[in-house]
Amino acid sequence: MASLCLNSLPLPPSSQSQPKKLVETSLFSSVSYNSPNGLVKGGGESLKPIVISGNPPTYVSAPGRRIVAVGDLHGDLEQTRCALEMAGVLSDDGQDLWVGGETVLVQLGDILDRGEDEIAILSLLRSLDIQAKSQGGAVFQVNGNHETMNVEGDFRYVDPGSFDECSDFLEYSDEYQDDWEEAFVNWIGVSSRWKENQKSTQNYWGPWNIVKRQKGVIARSILMRPGGKLACELARHSIVLKINDWVFCHGGLLPHHVEYGIDRINREVSLWMRGLNETDDGPRIPFLATRGYDSVVWNRLYSRDSSELEDYQVEQARQWCKYNCNIWRIDVGMSSGVLNSMPEVLEIRDNKARVIKSKSSAYSELQAADYT
Repeated sequence: MASLCLNSLPLPPSSQSQPKKLVETSLFSSVSYNSPNGLVKGGGESLKPIVISGNPPTYVSAPGRRIVAVGDLHGDLEQTRCALEMAGVLSDDGQDLWVGGETVLVQLGDILDRGEDEIAILSLLRSLDIQAKSQGGAVFQVNGNHETMNVEGDFRYVDPGSFDECSDFLEYSDEYQDDWEEAFVNWIGVSSRWKENQKSTQNYWGPWNIVKRQKGVIARSILMRPGGKLACELARHSIVLKINDWVFCHGGLLPHHVEYGIDRINREVSLWMRGLNETDDGPRIPFLATRGYDSVVWNRLYSRDSSELEDYQVEQARQWCKYNCNIWRIDVGMSSGVLNSMPEVLEIRDNKARVIKSKSSAYSELQAADYT
């Protein structure tokens, strides 16, 4: 599914959603931080702190920061590292170190499914976020349709190797007892070794392999169900995220989503993933965000040619464009489980967007397709 970045989209406040200022209230938490080393802009002027409002993050003020956005990763750790190195935020020495300084990195969802290193990628991004904050930068994630599908228990697109990773990770995390944070952050450093150990003992034709696969399905169900450890990890992230003048989401944002309130959408999805909004019939799924053709994570309006749209859909699109907005589709199908295409990264500097296609190539405008 296409990941979208929308520029110059004013999000009008509503009585249920957006506060007038980035302040701490009962509905919004406001967090600010900067580099302990004192970041300095080109002319010697210190950068202002990053201010985050909302839980999960909804509005972010990141003055003077370079922003890089990365699309769908679908369980491909090798391509993930390639994209992050290309973005200039990950070291190329295999040590998984943040080298982006005060850069703000945004990953636009669909980390899950089609590949076998999903938890390793989630762990890598969490580790990079911790490192980035110490340098005045930040890492944000936006949940996509494949994240919400897995929390619903829809495992149709799960790679067999990812079931194994869930089983291995659950066993590994048990060693940490109650220290989930340490187990999760450290997984990126040990996951490859666990995978190699499993491959060396694997018998694809033996009865043990069938039992192992069943064990993997059970492990994934435990981790991904509402209230499960990985579901709660996903609940830390937004469905829609506004950073400075840019809005990031997976799928597409429509006027009725904004009217409903993006902070309300983020909060309701987060509560559902944490298993905190259960009714007599089970967890209540936030339909507006996660279900239906015009929900946030499934909407493909901006991935279709205008000639294919109904009149009312064209008019909806124009409601955005009257603000001279720029809409960037950044899913390039880089995962080996999709198209295995060359990674591309969207870079935003001084409110202008460019695409980095490789370390040595020049910038160019992005043209990417929409992938389910």
